[in-house]
Amino acid sequence: MDLEELKRIRKANIKAHKEKKKAYYLKKKLEKMPKTDRADVIDYEQELFSGNFLQKIKEIAKKQKYYVDDRKDIITAKIQEYREKKQQYYLENKKQRLEYDKQYREKKKEDLKAYRKEYYKKNKAKILAKQKESRIAKAENGI
Repeated sequence: MDLEELKRIRKANIKAHKEKKKAYYLKKKLEKMPKTDRADVIDYEQELFSGNFLQKIKEIAKKQKYYVDDRKDIITAKIQEYREKKQQYYLENKKQRLEYDKQYREKKKEDLKAYRKEYYKKNKAKILAKQKESRIAKAENGI
């Protein structure tokens, strides 16, 4: 036997094992279900090959569209309610928000100032060299 033949046999064995495993779990699932619920179980192979598959798909699509349309009204109402709550909150806490924003901007300004100071301190030689080159270039172009 060559390698390709072994791969083909292994693949076939794995496929057979998966089908057997699936059948076993479906059987166990049916056994665990109450007898009243078993009528609701759908046999997909029968549905697929019965001839009215397209009709079933259209029916499912209609149900899903109806569900989404039904939920759409609820969702838009919740979004509108959230917007109103948010607007009212901002109006009630306007002074506190403005004060917080001011403090935040000041803190960021100080952090940025410290960062720039550290950056220039760390890269002083490079920055001075670039400035010197630009001054020389300007002097040469200007003369």
